[in-house]
Amino acid sequence: MGGEMTSASLLAIPNCSEGTDSHRVDRLVQSCRVPGVRVLDVHSDADHNRTVITLAGSPLALVAAGVALAITCRDLIDLRVQRGVHPRVGALDVLPFVALRDVDMPVAVDAARLAARRIGDEVGIPGLLYGRAAGEGRERPGRLRARGAAALADAMARGEVMADFGPSAPHPSAGVTLVGARGPLIAWNMWVRDGTVDDARAIAAAVREGAPGGGLPGVRALGLMCPHRGLPQVSMNIEDFHKTPLAVVVARVRSEATGRGRIIGSSELVGLVPRDALKGSTPALLGLPRFHPAQLVEAHVGARRAPAIPED
Repeated sequence: MGGEMTSASLLAIPNCSEGTDSHRVDRLVQSCRVPGVRVLDVHSDADHNRTVITLAGSPLALVAAGVALAITCRDLIDLRVQRGVHPRVGALDVLPFVALRDVDMPVAVDAARLAARRIGDEVGIPGLLYGRAAGEGRERPGRLRARGAAALADAMARGEVMADFGPSAPHPSAGVTLVGARGPLIAWNMWVRDGTVDDARAIAAAVREGAPGGGLPGVRALGLMCPHRGLPQVSMNIEDFHKTPLAVVVARVRSEATGRGRIIGSSELVGLVPRDALKGSTPALLGLPRFHPAQLVEAHVGARRAPAIPED
């Protein structure tokens, strides 16, 4: 890939398994501040014990930031003692490279593969590819972490799952890192104001793709109990908001709750959201009364073309 390309079409959105210790979170964020990378957003959650960092920059700079972050996560986070309601298999759990336009997806794939190789070779953590970087059958990271870190380690020991780069077994304390390439998705949580975790799980089961009776295409959903908030949560990834608009997802979750005699409270946006995802609604109607324009992807990044990653 060549030609005149600028740096603004790719994002990297690493998810780290630390969301309770502000000093550690600061060190994680600082490690991402390599030349050519901007930190656009940091979202930490104590219940999930997870921090999601949104980065923009040139593909090679984003790869460098991902490797630097992997080192810091390895040195600071021990999965053997880490606790949180969100599933995880790594200290640097997930590292997606996000193409904001379809034409830039090959660059995101190259970035993901280079990052996974460097994390494996230089950091000593197995890099497992997912999404467009991995190919058919491995599109979603949930397939790899659904049963947890111990189950993934067993599957790797049996040869059922193999690292794409790096060691063949998980790092003792840092696990593995799932590295992918994808388009934009929306990470969206909704609080069940007067229900139980069983209510949240039932709602999640009803709305997720593949649910009996008709779930929502491209919607991944979990029901979780968040003890710090004292509320159950429906935690979702909306993988294609053009296919399943955000307003449809919100309305369906509210409807499922009402059908169970429950009330949905406010929503929570994790990271940024594309402007087009809000078409036909407003943040307030979606349950985000304190939404700020800085939470729009377009407030930081223009839809321009990303530079190629040179061939080895």
